[in-house]
Amino acid sequence: MPQGTSSEVVGVIGAGKFGTTIAQLLSYNAPVLLYARRPEVAERINHEHQHLGYTLSPNIRATAQLAEVAERCRLLFPIVPSQYFRQMMRALADYLTPDHFIIHGTKGLDIPLQQGKDIFDQEISRSDVRTMSEVIREETVVRRIGCLGGPNLAREIMDGQPAATVLASPFDEVFEEGHRFLSSEQFFVFQSYDIIGTEWAGALKNIIAIGSGLLAGSGYGKNVQALLITRGLREMIYIGKAMGANAKSFLGTAGIGDLVATATSTDSRNYSLGYQIAQGKSLEDVLAATTEVAEGVRTLKIVHQLARYYRLHLPIMRAIYEVVFERLPIEKAMHHLMRYPYSVDVDFID
Repeated sequence: MPQGTSSEVVGVIGAGKFGTTIAQLLSYNAPVLLYARRPEVAERINHEHQHLGYTLSPNIRATAQLAEVAERCRLLFPIVPSQYFRQMMRALADYLTPDHFIIHGTKGLDIPLQQGKDIFDQEISRSDVRTMSEVIREETVVRRIGCLGGPNLAREIMDGQPAATVLASPFDEVFEEGHRFLSSEQFFVFQSYDIIGTEWAGALKNIIAIGSGLLAGSGYGKNVQALLITRGLREMIYIGKAMGANAKSFLGTAGIGDLVATATSTDSRNYSLGYQIAQGKSLEDVLAATTEVAEGVRTLKIVHQLARYYRLHLPIMRAIYEVVFERLPIEKAMHHLMRYPYSVDVDFID
C-alpha cells in the first residue's frame, strides 16, 4: 500500500510496543512524529529505523520534545501507561489548543487522590476514578477526544496480520479523522459513541487476562479457561454498569473481542504475568523483569477497592486479587470458584 498519502503530520506520544505499533499503522497514510521520553531512544530510531525488534517505516521520525509533537501535529495519539498518563497530559497541556484532536490508546484507570498518600490506603469510589478521556478533559482544553479499544496485540499487527480496532468518541469528526489515518487493507476501524464503556471494557479485561494466565500456568485446560472468560465477562459488565458504562460496549469488539485476544495469547503482558506467577514467581520478580507495564495489576487493585466500597460480588476478580496480592494458592481459589453458588447463566442484559 502506498505510504505518505497525506502531508499532514500525525503525532504519537509513547514509544512502547503499542505506541510504536500505532505509529507504524499511521505511517501507511501520513508522516508520523513519535515521541520517546528518552533522547537516546529517539536518536536511535531516527538513525537505525529500528525499535523493539521491528523495522520502522521511513515515514516515522522520533523526537524527545513534547512541544514539537503538539506544535506540529493536530491529531495526537497518546499511548503511555495509566500511572503516568496524567503527568504526561499536564506536561503537554501548555502546548495544546481547542483545535487539537486526541485519541488515546491507554487501557487503564487513574486515581487523582491526595498527593503523597498511597491511593490504595484509602476508600475509592467512582468519583475518585478517572478514565483517560476524563483525565484529558480535566488537564487540557481539548474536547474532541476519542479512544481505541479492541483486540490489538502489537506483535500480530507489526507482523502484518489483519486486525481491527474500535474508535470510540461522542464526536463524529474524531472518528472520521482517526479512520482516515488508521485504516488500511490490513486494519479496520469500527465506530462507537460510548467512550466510557469502551475505556472500562479495555481496562477490566486485563484482570481476566491475568486470571487466564494463572490457569494456563497451573496446567488447567481450555474448558476452565472458557469458563473463566465467559463468567469473567459477566463480572466486567456488572462492575462496568455500576461505574456508568453501557453493557453493549462489552459485547462487541472492544469487549468480547479484546477479552478473548488478551486472555488467550502469550503475547499479552497480563496473560504472561499471570502465567509466570502460576509458575512460582512472585509478583515483584515478574514486574522487575520487564520494562513493559501490565495494566491489569493496577486495575485489579482499583477494582478490589471499588468492589469493597459498593459491596459488589465479583468472586472471580476477588480470587485473582487474592492469588496475585495475598498469595492464595491457585488450587484453593479454584476449589472455591467451582463451588460458588451461581444460578442464572446470562443475567447481565436488561
